[in-house]
Amino acid sequence: MSKQSIKCLLEHALSQDGVVETGVAGVQLFRVSDPVRCAPAVYEPSVVAIVSGTKEAILDGNSYVYGSDQYMCCSMSMPVEAGTPAASSDNPLLGVIVSLETKVMTELAIEMESAAGAIRRPQSGPLPQGIALSQWDDAFTEALLRLLQLGDSATDTAVLGEGRLRELYYAVLKGEAGASARRAFGVGNEIARAIEFLSSHVNEPITIEDMAAHTGMSRAVFHRKFKQATTMSPIQFVKAMRLNNAAMKIAAGMTVNDAAIDVGYISASQFSREFKRMYGQSPRQWGYANQPAGPQLN
Repeated sequence: MSKQSIKCLLEHALSQDGVVETGVAGVQLFRVSDPVRCAPAVYEPSVVAIVSGTKEAILDGNSYVYGSDQYMCCSMSMPVEAGTPAASSDNPLLGVIVSLETKVMTELAIEMESAAGAIRRPQSGPLPQGIALSQWDDAFTEALLRLLQLGDSATDTAVLGEGRLRELYYAVLKGEAGASARRAFGVGNEIARAIEFLSSHVNEPITIEDMAAHTGMSRAVFHRKFKQATTMSPIQFVKAMRLNNAAMKIAAGMTVNDAAIDVGYISASQFSREFKRMYGQSPRQWGYANQPAGPQLN
């Protein structure tokens, strides 16, 4: 019943396609009624909850398709391909995007890890991946409904918004995607910190040694743990982040040369070579084929 109530709230707020801001910072509603094939994107830490239709994200060849039975939790910045290939006017995609604010998520994760009898500190072994799907449980559904029920009331949002957003974060940390989120924001978050470092220096020369040093790991240990968490080697990840960012800039109208420089490429020929190898088209061809026709949703 609560999920149906969420759907009703979204249908009321979204009379046409696009992304709508709510009164709570970092919480957006969206509607898509045209199919959009998967295209390069960079997911920032966020939760995406769908109440109607399906959405797809592809990470290193692995496809994550989710609808109203699961929500997606991305706990680290990730280079993906994302789209809404099944959206239609008869079955529009309706959903909510909630950005995960680092400070609050970290406070909650550490509180949970230090609480007596709660969640154990991370043990050695494979790291949870940066993208995870989770079943909607009662705690998540109720927390999301309570957050969206704030509506357009500035007073309610000012008084209750922060607390209700925190409640939703806590539900995510306790849910099926919680292991991934806790390792990204709590104790043992070295890989997430390395990716955050990379994201803020994507246009600068970065080596594996730089990233490993940022985490205090040896090169070999860092390489192994990084691949466990992202499915890619650090070098593959850096290249994908740069090329995905460039592809998004080109699609938005930036020139190929400016996009290449903006993401740290010095050689235009190297950029074109690597871009074509990844996307099957030259940057110019790709830009012509992917000019946005309307509001874009990653």
